[in-house]
Amino acid sequence: MAGGQTDGEDKVSLELTEEIIQSMEVGMAFRDYTGRISSMDFHKTSNFLVTASDDESIRLYDVANATCLKTINSKKYGIDLVSFTSHPTTVIYSSKNGWDESLRLLSLHDNKYLRYFRGHHDRVVSLSLCARAEHFISGSLDRTVLLWDQRADKCQGLLRVQGRPATAYDDQGLIFAVAFGGSIRMFDSRNYEKGPFEIFSVGGDVSDANVVKFSNDGRLILLTTKDGHVHVLDSFRGTLLGTYNVKPVSSNSTLEASFSPEGMFVISGSGDGSVYAWNIRSGKEVGSWLSNENETPVIKWAPGSLMFVTGSSELSFWIPDLSKLAAYVGRK
Repeated sequence: MAGGQTDGEDKVSLELTEEIIQSMEVGMAFRDYTGRISSMDFHKTSNFLVTASDDESIRLYDVANATCLKTINSKKYGIDLVSFTSHPTTVIYSSKNGWDESLRLLSLHDNKYLRYFRGHHDRVVSLSLCARAEHFISGSLDRTVLLWDQRADKCQGLLRVQGRPATAYDDQGLIFAVAFGGSIRMFDSRNYEKGPFEIFSVGGDVSDANVVKFSNDGRLILLTTKDGHVHVLDSFRGTLLGTYNVKPVSSNSTLEASFSPEGMFVISGSGDGSVYAWNIRSGKEVGSWLSNENETPVIKWAPGSLMFVTGSSELSFWIPDLSKLAAYVGRK
């Protein structure tokens, strides 16, 4: 390592702490969007990031080199949600044209549609891909959750819900969660027909579910809601560990939150455009970044990295400012 740092120093440098979070600031931003970023996703095993925008574009980025590799337009269908498959240049995305709610499997390499997934009859508001298989789930305002296999046109299963659904697979692909109406329902991926094996309450918050996510180790699960609440629960017992409050979001926005890679912190957007961070163990707010925008940003923590990304009218990469950290002052 440069500067003769020891292995011990290198190890310290990789541990995410409150001090590191508080030092984080925008290290690079892409400001060439002509519409708001509605969704983004990191590929789990490559350096790629994909974004979807209201300007009807899908953009592929090489995060390591901070470059935009490709822009593909979806003028006919529009684009709302986007997720990587296991392949780093293949994505599934939802439409935003109001007349065709099909999901599409798209090769970014040659801009070819590989498959259409037809089944929803209203806007798709949740999309989650299984990390261990070719399966994915989608939730829609038509009050259905559909289970899919990427190799088949027709859905493999259907769950009816009583409200706007949020869906997520755990990292092993063994369990998936469906949240709506103030609770999170846990399903065994192989026996979902039997119904949920657990139902967790989030303490009386019955506002629309926005996003549900598991931590990387599967021990925690978070749920965001339209009223500006970020709930964190023990995913085994259903114990509510904490609720963090931000500004409510509009009906056409989504409140997104993300676990840090080791599951110690949560970062979240807010209805006023701000970004917040909390320590899960203490429940304390450990960082906040105000914004001149009043729109809720989408937000994702980069896998295994001291970096998170926000998307609004621009794409921003947030990294630690080492000059602010006492542990690094004087290192050259």
